[in-house]
Amino acid sequence: MIATGRTKVGRVPHAVVAAIATAWAVAIAAEATGTARLVHHDTLVHAHLHLWVTASLFVLAWQLMIAAMMLPSSLPMIRSFGVASAAQPRPQRAMAGLLIGYALVWSVFGLVAFVGDVGLHRLVHDWAWLGAHQFVIAGSVLIMAGAFQFSGLKDRCLSECRHPGPFLVQHYGRGEAAALRLGVAHGRFCVGCCWALMLVGFAAGVASLWWMAALTAVMVVEKTSRNGERWVRPIGCWLIALGLLALALPTLPLFAAR
Repeated sequence: MIATGRTKVGRVPHAVVAAIATAWAVAIAAEATGTARLVHHDTLVHAHLHLWVTASLFVLAWQLMIAAMMLPSSLPMIRSFGVASAAQPRPQRAMAGLLIGYALVWSVFGLVAFVGDVGLHRLVHDWAWLGAHQFVIAGSVLIMAGAFQFSGLKDRCLSECRHPGPFLVQHYGRGEAAALRLGVAHGRFCVGCCWALMLVGFAAGVASLWWMAALTAVMVVEKTSRNGERWVRPIGCWLIALGLLALALPTLPLFAAR
């Protein structure tokens, strides 16, 4: 039987907890030792490596960001799926299929964002005005993310993410392949809900701890707290205000220099 609504669900698998804890431990250690900059996408873009090598290194770093930032906000779905799949012959493999499908969607998003960032770097290099006014990028990203908080797409995708029970009733199937498809389906709604916030994290840097922690808290509150929907608009206002502040005060070091 599949739990619905706010029905109490099972425990989070130990492997998922370990993945979240490990991701944060690595991020903190990288920041403390000064090696975080080595996996920053700006550093990778300027590393003069083949594009496929650069993209591969970025994807590896991006998995850290997915585990640290996105898995905590998806724990209700993971717990509900654990209950629903407990009677399957290989529940651990089904859970692995769910997580792989979920990570796959976010990895595709990360690659698209990375390719877009490569193009943005070239634009900054070729357009002298933008090169001299890079704060416009930070302000624009924040304002865009804030405006998205008021969109119908945000509301629709957030509703799907906040209520895993009905989602499972509609999409659940037995076996690893069905779990993989479910992970992809859930990942699409999760990207639809959080892509703008993750672009803020992307602009700040894959291992920027302050932004990682703040944005993770925002997504966890929106997707898992009892009154998460009430925070969506205020968070949008906060992001827009921060973006306007970035435009008004160009010396404000919100994001790493490009």
